[in-house]
Amino acid sequence: MILIDSILMDEAIIHDHFACNVHACKGACCTLKGGEGAPLKHEEISMIQSAIPFAMQYVSEQSRVIIANQQWIGGTELDPFVQCIDDADCVFVFKEDGIAKCALEKAYHEGKTTFRKPISCHLFPIRVRNFGGDYLSYQPFEECTPAFDHGKHNNIVVLDAVKDALIRAFGEQWYDQAKEMKTQEEQ
Repeated sequence: MILIDSILMDEAIIHDHFACNVHACKGACCTLKGGEGAPLKHEEISMIQSAIPFAMQYVSEQSRVIIANQQWIGGTELDPFVQCIDDADCVFVFKEDGIAKCALEKAYHEGKTTFRKPISCHLFPIRVRNFGGDYLSYQPFEECTPAFDHGKHNNIVVLDAVKDALIRAFGEQWYDQAKEMKTQEEQ
């Protein structure tokens, strides 16, 4: 475990190789079978609601119905998550050239909204747990095998692969401290 400010981090985040290769995995993280969809922070719900009109043009008809009926949120008030269709596809997923992608993120990249996607999606394969404080755990799935190989081939570790998400979640100063920890461990 590594402690930076009040945040605990799994050491694998600075050691294990990982770099998404969506051309190989086909966006599997958006279509994983079983379990719940992406965990949501309460403040993200209104931001997603504001971004929905811009994302609707990309999603399937089935997703449009679910979203229009305000059924895109699952879980409880204390533990909300994004709903999945048929226990797999995120309600905001769409396919482009055979790759599962996020409609919210597409609208963001097109400049139509300021909300990118849930932070839990952006941080993947890192999950934020709370045990009296934030704990960042590295949670890769078998479907991520192409990312392990791609990261190793390009010498990219999890910390670097999710840099933008970590800065979004914890700030640039926190990320710089994590980077410094990585550098110290390499020496």
